[in-house]
Amino acid sequence: MSDLKAILHLPGQEPIELPIIKGTAGHDVIDIRTLGKTGYFTYDPGFLATASCRSSITFIDGEAGILEYRGYPIEQLAEKSDYLEVCYLLLNGELPNKKQFDDFHHTVLTHTMLHEQLVKLYSGFRRDSHPMALMVGVVGALSAFYHDSLDINNESHREIAAYRLISKMPTLAAMSYKYSLGQPFIYPDNSLSYAGNFLKMMFAVPCEEYIVNPVLERAMDKIFILHADHEQNASTSTVRLAGSSGANPFACIAAGIASLWGPAHGGANEACLDMLEEIGTVERIPEFVARAKDKDDPFRLMGFGHRVYKSHDPRATVMRKTCHDVLKDLNINDPLLDVAMELERIALEDPYFIEKKLYPNVDFYSGIVLRAIGIPSSMFTVIFAISRTIGWISHWKEMLDQPGQKIGRPRQLYTGKRNLDFQCVTDRCK
Repeated sequence: MSDLKAILHLPGQEPIELPIIKGTAGHDVIDIRTLGKTGYFTYDPGFLATASCRSSITFIDGEAGILEYRGYPIEQLAEKSDYLEVCYLLLNGELPNKKQFDDFHHTVLTHTMLHEQLVKLYSGFRRDSHPMALMVGVVGALSAFYHDSLDINNESHREIAAYRLISKMPTLAAMSYKYSLGQPFIYPDNSLSYAGNFLKMMFAVPCEEYIVNPVLERAMDKIFILHADHEQNASTSTVRLAGSSGANPFACIAAGIASLWGPAHGGANEACLDMLEEIGTVERIPEFVARAKDKDDPFRLMGFGHRVYKSHDPRATVMRKTCHDVLKDLNINDPLLDVAMELERIALEDPYFIEKKLYPNVDFYSGIVLRAIGIPSSMFTVIFAISRTIGWISHWKEMLDQPGQKIGRPRQLYTGKRNLDFQCVTDRCK
């Protein structure tokens, strides 16, 4: 904490001093915890100007286009690491040595199976249920099967729960997809990588041999890495808020999945594909680009620009190369992918897009990759949930490890009625 203080002048009161706290990077914050004693609270809808916690997990500088996990640039991690090593880093704060990584890798890949009674839970859902509806239900149901890891005050329990969630999330997700198709579940194969195992559970069928395509395997691994964490976003904040009440880890992650399901949060790449389908063909692109430039037209291009990154999305730089590698390897004849590539060209060359900084973001490229792999748009947010699980767990664990934690209790600005007299229903005027 620095010696700097903000001086606040309130009506009819002596000026009060509020400490200014400096982090290792990013904006300084004003500590307003004592403000409530004055009879005032702050008003900040969406908490866009409020630091809700101290965290050492992820750093974002939106102006400079920087994203770091535990101090490591996302570009380096995506190029040189893999998802499980990133999981270890986020969860433990340091990169593992060879033995630590081998032990972690073994633990995760040997706990991918589900309790068979949990598998039967899927049959209770309608066949046409959205996969995210299944994920909210089955992840929350994990707490009914693993009573031995629900004590959040026990460090060993927290670690066991973390491993179980990382291990089983791809299995739960792939089964949600298979259930929607009416296909038999494909059980995990511990000889495969984390990403390769997921692809096999998604696309293999019992009557045919399935061989994992290494290009697609690496692409899926990068998607997992790039979406693993993103600071205090809506779903992460939801997990922290649920966790602050003492809720068990499976319930907290289910709450995060529910928050992620919202189209304003986890549905961006799905919305991008919907937009491409609306455009339909390359010939119609000029019409939609003109509409995007028309300030009086409500249409906007999805997958371009970012509310956090003002110069460029560092994840998109990584994903762009992966996207082109996948399209080259698969050599797919898909009109929507042609539309996507032409939109990318325009966004990178058109002065309007350059001036407005409407660059293709990570959702644009990841949506294209997932479609090329053969994953339907209804599963895009589910894959986001697989990836983000490690971020949620890491924030949940960090919160519980910090002393003096309190249950989250935001305040409000009340604007309703007061002091009304109750009348019995027979006395009320119609």
